[in-house]
Amino acid sequence: MSRYQCPSCGYVYDERIGDPHEGLAPGTPWSQVPENWACPDCAVEDKVNFIAVRENEPLSF
Repeated sequence: MSRYQCPSCGYVYDERIGDPHEGLAPGTPWSQVPENWACPDCAVEDKVNFIAVRENEPLSF
């Protein structure tokens, strides 16, 4: 499972956790997150702008 970080606010989408508040169940892979999805915390960055974070790699925020 992978993680993807918003470059503006640091929000992290973790495939293991999903984002139930946004309708993304735990285990939802990044490939199934809608292309028009925007960061739920800042709404500034779209899915295409998120940065993949490798397992065990520290987050940049």
